[in-house]
Amino acid sequence: MNVLSVYRLLLSSAALAALLSGTPAMAKEWKTITVATEGSYEPWNMTLPGGKLSGFEPELMADLCKRMEVTCKLSVQNWDGMIAGLQAGKSDVIMDSIVITPERKKIIDFTVPYAQTPASFITLKGNLLPEATGADALIKLHDNPAEINPAIARLRAALKGKTIGIASGTVYTPFIDKYFKDIATVREYNSSADAILDLQAERIDAVFDDVTFANSIMGKPENKDLTFSGPKLGGPIWGEGEAMGVRKSDTDLKAKLDTAIKAALADGTVKKLSEKWFKTDVTP
Repeated sequence: MNVLSVYRLLLSSAALAALLSGTPAMAKEWKTITVATEGSYEPWNMTLPGGKLSGFEPELMADLCKRMEVTCKLSVQNWDGMIAGLQAGKSDVIMDSIVITPERKKIIDFTVPYAQTPASFITLKGNLLPEATGADALIKLHDNPAEINPAIARLRAALKGKTIGIASGTVYTPFIDKYFKDIATVREYNSSADAILDLQAERIDAVFDDVTFANSIMGKPENKDLTFSGPKLGGPIWGEGEAMGVRKSDTDLKAKLDTAIKAALADGTVKKLSEKWFKTDVTP
């Protein structure tokens, strides 16, 4: 046996011994991470005319990566394939106003949440219900039909026979299917922006989406015909809050992100960015 063969045999034996002894593999040294985002969900994330990504999440991610001393590469990806892309190794992190849910936790891991926001119906002004005010402006719900059904009775009555637009694959989609599909037509879209375009063209009657997204688009002059319809719905019904998704195998990366997020929450960075982009505090 020549020297090279002996060397290979020793390496193989060492690897086998480590495997049998249960010695854990060396943790990955994260110097660069690829972060997938939609790039079209204002004000969470958006693509500027020159192609640069901006918004609450890109700015927060830049701060977190600085804290972790890693280089971040933001990558635009369609919402529908984001989790599959993460699993396939196309990205290391997904960050797109993703709400933590029990179903998603079966597939991927989540960081600690960095935001928690309500949702509402958006309609053309003068249609359906007016925006709720005062104590009725926000209704916090648990995932309990006995609690939800009385709270949305007026919404169901107003939307009977109407067409509701919803971005597919969001945490809001099952809610709309469960509580409105029996009395209204539900139309799914690849993005929230596409649903809004159809609403303005009067091809649908309402869109159900995140309040922060709605506030962002309503602030533009060309969208002055849009308004909230009925109360804003929030609370545990939407899960634990918005967080970043990582592969279950990347526990070390999750730990680094958790530490950075907690620090950004503690020193007021998340609050400052949320007030800049949402005009309100969305910290969980």
